[in-house]
Formats: sequence, structure tokens, C-alpha cells
Amino acid sequence: MLETITNFLNQTGFSMIADNWKVLVMIVISLGLMYLAIVKKFEPLLLLPIAFGMLMTNLPGAEMFHEAFFSGGHVHWDLIGGKEITKELISQFSADGATDAVIAQLTANLGHSISVGLIDILYLGVKLGIYPCLIFIGVGAMTDFGPLIANPKSLILGAAAQVGIFLAYIGAILLGKYVPGIDFGPKEAASIGIIGGADGPTAIFVTSKLAPALLGPIAVAAYSYMALVPVIQPPIMKALTTKKERSIVMKELRPVSKTQKIIFPFVVIIFVSLLVPSAAPLVGCLMLGNLMRECGVVERLAKTVQNELMNIVTIFLGVSVGATATAATFLAPATLGIMAMGIVAFCCGTAGGLLLAKFMNLFLPKGKKINPLIGSAGVSAVPMAARVSQVVGQKENPSNFLLMHAMGPNVAGVIGSAIAAGVLIALFG
Repeated sequence: MLETITNFLNQTGFSMIADNWKVLVMIVISLGLMYLAIVKKFEPLLLLPIAFGMLMTNLPGAEMFHEAFFSGGHVHWDLIGGKEITKELISQFSADGATDAVIAQLTANLGHSISVGLIDILYLGVKLGIYPCLIFIGVGAMTDFGPLIANPKSLILGAAAQVGIFLAYIGAILLGKYVPGIDFGPKEAASIGIIGGADGPTAIFVTSKLAPALLGPIAVAAYSYMALVPVIQPPIMKALTTKKERSIVMKELRPVSKTQKIIFPFVVIIFVSLLVPSAAPLVGCLMLGNLMRECGVVERLAKTVQNELMNIVTIFLGVSVGATATAATFLAPATLGIMAMGIVAFCCGTAGGLLLAKFMNLFLPKGKKINPLIGSAGVSAVPMAARVSQVVGQKENPSNFLLMHAMGPNVAGVIGSAIAAGVLIALFG
């Protein structure tokens, strides 16, 4: 009887914590993120499921997520199918550069197979690139590209904001080269750089293909900075513009016909797919959702992707991404590097849009000048970045209404970040 009780106690999570104190730190971090989501309302729709997924994966003994199934950047279907773990298999994983956490999982199951956990199944949607694309269908169905069509110059501002992605890529390469304990190669640097696009699904899509081991820290960084848009952007906007520039009043946008809105998705998907084929999944899903919105013949489908589909996929995506933030992966010097480069990417993207708008004003006649504040909306945090442009602009000139003008660069940034993702995948995938 005593032996039975002892065996039971040894199998509890409490006893396992003694051998791995780092999980306590991760549990505290996950609770902190849930506090930010629930109390501070920082991007709660995704931050809450991400934080809860982080909590579940770090509960000792729960065994809901196994990094071994996805080691080396691809799915090990044989392990998921119940393949027995042998010493030869462990040696093979070790030779292929598997992390210590993966080797520990395999060693703990030596002579047996690994039972598939709940989040292992959910994570397949991330690993196979399904969830980000489904979310882009919903984003497209909720997006009005009218302001972009009415003012094509917005596309240039949206493109300029993507400069943060490539500057952060360079910064991450330098960190990996000169900072001890941080090992960022081109694939890892590309995944970190995409944080600058301020688009969570895009960051997840790129990272799942190029650097899946960093998915947890990158996802947390991407959504944290998206939630902090109202805090991060205003100081940069004020530092790079004058009061006179912030007070510029822009003329009302021209009306856009329904025909133009229906043609737009076809033009974008054909052009982008021919230019950057690897961006086709994201841009194609974005345009499909937008076509459902604008064509007017599939209203039921449009409402479904905006609501039911979007909500279901958001839950699965958040929980499964949060589950990748295990103690071994998250509590490492690389995570600090990711957070640092993420803020650099975001700030540089904001500055890029602002500075290009100022440059364009040098060549525009009086009365047609652009309020540089709308350039900061080129980061694709829709519609939060556009609202920040509106708020900052109205503080300088209460009669100024920049929201619709800012939505042009804002939605252009969604397309721009997807194209940048395709470029990075084409270069390093």
C-alpha cells in the first residue's frame, strides 16, 4: 500500500517541479500574460489563448505537446503514428541537431512510443500553414480596401513601413554573430524580422516554415507589440514630424465603385502570385475573403468567415502557438534577442512610413500634401495603427479626420507584410 502511494506521489506534477524549476517561471509568465489580456485588454482575443496554451504546455506531466514530433522543422509522422523509441533513433535525432528538450522527451520514452497529446494535433494546423491562411480569409472579409483603391499612393506608404522587417533581419544576424549565447542564422533572423510587419498570423506562418523552434517567443513578441501600438507609435510620430505637418488636413477620398472593389482582389492575387509565388497562400486567402465581402452573392459565407471560422481558428492557433513556449525554449538568451529585435523592427517600420510620407510631400503641390501621420499606419496592425494616426492628428487639429486616409496604408501594410513573408520564404525556405 505504501509503495502504491509513493508511486502515485512520484507521478504528480508537484514532484516533477522539483526536477525542473523553470516550469514555475513559465507558469508565472503565462499568468502575467493572461493578466495583460484580461485586465489591461492587450490584444485579448489572441493573447489569452496563447497564454493559456503556454500554461498547459508547462504543467509537469500533462504531456499535451511534444516537441519531438516537430523536431528539425518538419513533422515526424512515424512518431505520431506510434513508432517505438530506440537508442538508434535518439542518436539519429541528436546527430540532426535536435534540442536538449527533444532528446530528453525521447529518452524518457525509450522502449515505448509517445502518446499523442491534444495540442500535438492542434499544432499540425500551425505547422502545415493552415491556421494563418484561414485567419487571412477572415481578415480579408473584414477589410475594406476602398481607401487604398481611392488613394493608390497609400500602397507606397504601406511598402515603406516594411523596411523594419529587413532592418531587424540585419540586426538579428549581427546579434547571432557577435553576442555569446545567441545563435541566429538567416532563417531565424528572417523569422524575427517579420515581427516588424505587426501581423501575428504572418509572423507565425513564416516562423513555422523557417524557424519553428522560435515560434513561441516570436508569437508572444509579435502580439505583444501589436497590443502596444498605442504606446509605441505616438512618441516616434511626434519625434519625426512637426506640429505643422501633423496638422495637415487631407481632402475627402473619392468614392470607389463596387466594380472596382470586386476587380481589386483578382488584380492583387494575380500580380503578387506572379511576382512572389511563395506569398500566394497568404495573399490568396486575404483576397478570397475580401471578394466574399465585396461581391454581394455569398453573404452567408462572408459572415461565417468573419465570425464563426475566425473565432474557432483563433482559439486553435493561440493555444497551439502558446504551447510551443516551453521552458527550455523560452527561458534562453535568444528570447531576449527576439524581444529586442522585435521592438527595433516595429519602431523602424513606423519611422519608415512617416519618413516616406514627408519625402513625398517635397514633390506634391500645396493642397495635395499628405499628413505624415498616416505613414505610421503602414504597419499592418489593422485597424489599431490607423486609429492611432487619427488620435494623434486630432490632438494637433481637432477638425482633422485622418482615419479613412490612414486605413489606406494600413490595409496596404497587410498586403506588404504578406509579400515580405513570401520573399523571405523564397530566399531562405
